[in-house]
Amino acid sequence: MSTTNPSPLWQPTAEGIAQARVTKFQAWAAERHGAPADGGYAALHRWSVDELDTFWKAVTEWFDVRFSTPYARVLGDRAMPGAAWFPGGTLNYAEHALRAADTRADEPALLYVDETHASVPVTWSELRGQVGSLAAALRALGVRPGDRVSGYLPNIPQAVVALLATAAVGGVWTSCAPDFGARSVLDRFQQVEPVVLFAVDGYRYGGKEHDRRDTVAELRRELPTLKAVVHIPLLGTEAPEGALEWSALTSADTEPVFEQVPFDHPLWVLYSSGTTGLPKAIVQSQGGILVEHLKQLGLHCDLGPEDRFFWYTSTGWMMWNFLVSGLLTGTTIVLYDGSPGYPDTGAQWRIAERTGATLFGTSAAYVMACRKADVHPGRDFDLSRVRCVATTGSPLPPDGFRWLHDEVREDLWIASVSGGTDVCSCFAGAVPTLPVYIGELQAAGLGTDLQSWDPSGKPLIDEVGELVVTNPMPSMPIRFWNDPDGSRYHDSYFDTYPGVWRHGDWITVTSRGSVVIHGRSDSTLNRQGVRMGSADIYEAVERLPEIKESLVIGVEQPDGGYWMPLFVHLAPGAVLDEDLLNRIKGTIREQLSPRHVPDEVIEVPGVPHTLTGKRIEVPVKRLLQGASMEKAVNVGSVDNVELLRFYEKLARERG
Repeated sequence: MSTTNPSPLWQPTAEGIAQARVTKFQAWAAERHGAPADGGYAALHRWSVDELDTFWKAVTEWFDVRFSTPYARVLGDRAMPGAAWFPGGTLNYAEHALRAADTRADEPALLYVDETHASVPVTWSELRGQVGSLAAALRALGVRPGDRVSGYLPNIPQAVVALLATAAVGGVWTSCAPDFGARSVLDRFQQVEPVVLFAVDGYRYGGKEHDRRDTVAELRRELPTLKAVVHIPLLGTEAPEGALEWSALTSADTEPVFEQVPFDHPLWVLYSSGTTGLPKAIVQSQGGILVEHLKQLGLHCDLGPEDRFFWYTSTGWMMWNFLVSGLLTGTTIVLYDGSPGYPDTGAQWRIAERTGATLFGTSAAYVMACRKADVHPGRDFDLSRVRCVATTGSPLPPDGFRWLHDEVREDLWIASVSGGTDVCSCFAGAVPTLPVYIGELQAAGLGTDLQSWDPSGKPLIDEVGELVVTNPMPSMPIRFWNDPDGSRYHDSYFDTYPGVWRHGDWITVTSRGSVVIHGRSDSTLNRQGVRMGSADIYEAVERLPEIKESLVIGVEQPDGGYWMPLFVHLAPGAVLDEDLLNRIKGTIREQLSPRHVPDEVIEVPGVPHTLTGKRIEVPVKRLLQGASMEKAVNVGSVDNVELLRFYEKLARERG
């Protein structure tokens, strides 16, 4: 790929650089901990990975992390997997998330928005009182440190209260969004055996009410470890027999008692998308998430008490947990419960306007949908408070950068970020003091030794390779649930390069230190030895107005051949005629590589996704290679199983 020095799309101002928290942190760390005073972010990053222990000690001091018992050292063991962070230290995540209640009791901690787009504030003192009341109720129900507490909840204030109350008592939180069906939820919750279930009676989406009482009844039947079920009447129904009322558990306005737990005590369980088997139950720690999110939100996202943080997400995606951690920096977080495109495609921009969001996070897919729908955010909404638009979920194509710059504001900081549920954080992305180049993530994160490696483990610059992280991060999983010998955890990340985290993405680290993500390395397109990520194909093809969405698969054939079909879901009224076919192939040939022109272009009724919105590539590849539906995919993790049947039928027809 070309890595000449193009002009940046955006440059921070001298004043912006001086005011950024990461600049102030660097000056302080230079004085106290020997960090480089000069050389800007690049020098700070180098120091943060070379002097890993000192860097993370500095982070805990800068953000005033309160250890109730002092730690013996920063890293007891550096080995991956198995790094031991801050051994001996005890603390509580929820205590830190509620600290702003001490000084800003009457200011909003949460702004809750539903599909009416009106916002309802919950103050810091109200949040603290509800968490204290619920934590006391959980203890009274017999919840002890290490017990699992589950939520079948949309993105509503009650979900935040339940997470924080669980953390306050040392319990382990886990959640699914209510658009997940019973099987999908049970695939997740049955692994961890929760003792309490918080559940809504239903939810509103796209202007309609969706009753979930039957699903909740099934969850109660199939989760024998439950001691209590708490009913949250979002649709106004009566509590089912034997369930407790939310209001009764949260109205006491009790001062919270925070269980002091070891640094590596589990905070929550997140789940991989589970497209090819049971979702991995990923366990992250109270301390690891606390310090990683303070770094990420406070230094990289530059968030503080004056900010309002809105990210469109659901409780089934790690970005919800990341959003809740905005409370750690004293930031007001915006919770939106509803469809991202209701009543029209511009909905998320309207919410950003009405809540005064300063950092607005969304998916790359939403940005591209706005571009196709001819939405004009800067013209139609007052977005003067939005400093940064951040995107994740998939790589933001170059056209997405240009569209945000042209249609929101020319001096907009655009932060494409990339990380994973596996670390509940970003490997690379936002840096407020660096320029933004089209199609690139600004830099690797502090304390993250992100590299691109070839198959032999040699680092690459300006060339495509595997995304690896060569040093431990505090938020890496402490383990997977039900993985007693750690083999599943090891095989997920450490089997390719021993002792080094391989994430499964193709990336380029440029000579400028920026990062380009090319898509998943396990669905790589490898034509005559030339590798290309699927994201590069999507970015080129989906510029064509006739293409609503696409899916490209490279299938190794039994005879040693290689079949690469491109599946296209057409926009309404479009026809896959000879002209469109030629334009699709011409676009790929001219913009990417003649080797990656697909062997066939096939019209499909739609592209299947995981429940968190990611295109399903590997399971479709397995279907096309002849695997049965049961072996190729966990159907409970898919948004539309009928779409997958199309690909299964196609594979059968092709023999």
